[in-house]
Amino acid sequence: MNENLFRGLAGVILFTCVGISSHFRRKADAAGGGAIARKVDGSAMMTAIKVGGLVLWLSPLVYLVNPSWMAWSKLGLPDWARWLGVAVGLLCVGLIYWLFSSIGGGISPTSATRERHELVTRGPYRWVRHPLYSVGSATFIAFGMMADSWFIAALGLLAFVMMAIRTPKEEANLIAKFGDGYIAYMKRTGRFFPRLF
Repeated sequence: MNENLFRGLAGVILFTCVGISSHFRRKADAAGGGAIARKVDGSAMMTAIKVGGLVLWLSPLVYLVNPSWMAWSKLGLPDWARWLGVAVGLLCVGLIYWLFSSIGGGISPTSATRERHELVTRGPYRWVRHPLYSVGSATFIAFGMMADSWFIAALGLLAFVMMAIRTPKEEANLIAKFGDGYIAYMKRTGRFFPRLF
């Protein structure tokens, strides 16, 4: 199969997701919502997230510029697996739009809440408390499948693990903000995936 086709599709999916995220984040910042505490995650955790995030974002860009630069991480996936990555990536585009349009001004760059933060329980947040972490990671894993790169897929999985480590701090902030309402919300929703029972 033509590598340029998968590279083009991967680029369209990635940049569409980035565009959606950027649009809603700018909109939330412009609308205000109050100050956000920037150091709530602790310096070590924020440093790890920033370094990991830089590598996470650079790797797909390196692939898009020149796939041969990522040849060392090639898996040798069959075309059907790469097309599965395209399908998952397209699904993630829709899910990213849905979750950002649902959370609105509540999106923030740290685990802190905004002063005028509202508890969002609509859209995917009706079933999942942190869908951005699972969908965002799935997007990078799908990109890794499209790029036929174990390294990019592994970075998507690592990003999920790092966000999972950070989540208890975020949820502590949300309990402090919303009290029993958030505790009740936790009991009826899954953390990263919908509860089956």
